[in-house]
Amino acid sequence: MKRISILAGHYGSGKTNIAVNMALKMKSEGFDTVIADLDIVNPYFRTKDSLERLDAAGIKLISSEYANSNVDIPAIPQDMYSIIDDKERYYIVDLGGDDRGAYALGRYADKIKEENSFEFYFVFNMYRPLTPDAESAFEVMGEIERACNMKFTAIINNSNIGELTRENMVLTSVEECSKLSLMSSLPVKFTTVSSSLYNKLSGKTDNLFPLELQKKII
Repeated sequence: MKRISILAGHYGSGKTNIAVNMALKMKSEGFDTVIADLDIVNPYFRTKDSLERLDAAGIKLISSEYANSNVDIPAIPQDMYSIIDDKERYYIVDLGGDDRGAYALGRYADKIKEENSFEFYFVFNMYRPLTPDAESAFEVMGEIERACNMKFTAIINNSNIGELTRENMVLTSVEECSKLSLMSSLPVKFTTVSSSLYNKLSGKTDNLFPLELQKKII
């Protein structure tokens, strides 16, 4: 088990929802877990939308004081340095979208690589306009890697359109994600599905990870 798990991908790929679900699962397995929201812009979904669930599970959340506000200021909390300083806990880092968001990781990259206890996941969602196939996603991967000076270690297939996702859409995405895996020489860690689809798809594809979909706080 690596101490730091970093999630990156294009805008709308679903990184935040995965981060919350991963943190809850890790905590249930006995890991002292922290989520660090390193998305320094102000996107629609934030980890702070799940603050009550995280608090109830005993999971610390580090995020900008401007998260879930109308203030769009690229501010990084001082607590973020605990990602590299606090070796006793496990961190899930929700990184900003594409290469612009990845720049925020750059200040921590050397220390993270020095410790060498991390996974850097590319979150692939083929049902988003700018990453509809393996080729376009591969280009985005390269942009992010160059921006933060770190290489991805694995892929997470999170191809979905929320509650409208159907079984055949997931299976189609598994094939496209396999192409991305071959192009990048990276393994696919798992394919996410909503809890409602999990039983229907069990046995039809490997390495399924059930997700509870995050709700937006208005």
